[in-house]
Amino acid sequence: MLHQYGLVGFPLGHSFSKRYFTEKFAAEGIPAEYELFPLSGIDQMIDLISRHPELKGLNVTIPYKKEVIPYLDALSEEARAIGAVNTICIARSGQSVHLKGWNTDAGAFEAEISEFTDGNTGNALLLGNGGAASAAGYVLKKMGWTVIQAVRKPPVENENTLLYSAIGKEIMQSTKLIVNATPAGMFPESGTMPAVPVELLTPQHFIFDMVYNPEVTLLMKEGMKRGASVRNGLGMLHRQAELAWKIWTESCGK
Repeated sequence: MLHQYGLVGFPLGHSFSKRYFTEKFAAEGIPAEYELFPLSGIDQMIDLISRHPELKGLNVTIPYKKEVIPYLDALSEEARAIGAVNTICIARSGQSVHLKGWNTDAGAFEAEISEFTDGNTGNALLLGNGGAASAAGYVLKKMGWTVIQAVRKPPVENENTLLYSAIGKEIMQSTKLIVNATPAGMFPESGTMPAVPVELLTPQHFIFDMVYNPEVTLLMKEGMKRGASVRNGLGMLHRQAELAWKIWTESCGK
């Protein structure tokens, strides 16, 4: 029986994960397969796992990185601190199943940001409040960045959180790094972007867009027009996938 791994989320039409792991398994001669499992509700995950006894691990994407936590038996220390999970170990013993959640977004994002900004710190504007944003905020603060988080809808939870409509000249001038941790601009909605005042972007700005499909998002294009440094989320995807594989092969059941 082939070991199976997969991705849960909804929708999954944008995902490169199946291609990435399928190519990895073929190149390295690993007897495994990777499937996409679009779930209209995360409560369907337990039934999915019971119907696929060959499943050894899952990745979790939008919109379930936070919602999945109540369905898990244990969390890694980092996943607990972040409050979001994107990798699940599935350990089976007889009829019992033990699910442990991990967060590889954090390690992948930290490596990308360190490389992208050459280890600099300063003020960061973090767009979004989902699971990916939670991982990014956790990492940025750990690295020494001062983080202001922008959200689309009230309530604004604290003084370091604001609505997009409040992002003005003062915020943009004081910001060095802008991180898009939302799906805005992702295929098939490639003509959209987060509601930031792009006319205020300058060569001082670093724009890290976690979206990787398309490879150059509208936000990145607007930044490039104005001399900003830009990077997409493809490198982060590859890094978090490799971290997930390491967890599945070295840490599951521990």
